[in-house]
Amino acid sequence: MPFTGLDVEEKDLAQVTPLSAKEAQELRDRNPSVTPWQVVGWQCVMGSGAVLLTWLLSDIESAVWSVAYGVVVVVVPSLFFARGLSRQFLFRNLLASGLGFFLWEIVKISLSIGLLFAAPMLVDQLDWLFLLLGLFVTMKVYWLALLLRPQPQSGTGPDPKTVLVGKMKPKLKSE
Repeated sequence: MPFTGLDVEEKDLAQVTPLSAKEAQELRDRNPSVTPWQVVGWQCVMGSGAVLLTWLLSDIESAVWSVAYGVVVVVVPSLFFARGLSRQFLFRNLLASGLGFFLWEIVKISLSIGLLFAAPMLVDQLDWLFLLLGLFVTMKVYWLALLLRPQPQSGTGPDPKTVLVGKMKPKLKSE
């Protein structure tokens, strides 16, 4: 049995057929995803909104600059991450793609920490509360993108669950 932990026979594996190019495109069209660039775009929109709202509601100039810098601390590393992640799709090796993902995540986190350490030197009269406000609002876009992602469309063609799994059923420990 080639798959450990799955209740599958050789005859079931023979029934699984690869998708044609047209079927694969239909499957992608019915199940759209959110790109990293869309998330960065939404971060820019929400960050700009936070800066604008702070500018309208606050008379303190340092508060506006602090919120703006908080947005920068999230958006600039996200740009690097999105650029690096978009190149990962070129690799056919899953291990290289996974390793690249973690590498760019480390770059993103390190750049964010570096920008936070540089904040007192770069922003005059830095207000940490407003910086954290800008950082928080911009960072929460990840959850917003998850909630607002395009919903799968129903239609004819292969069902993604049966395409990926076929007739394989996980073997329960009680069996």
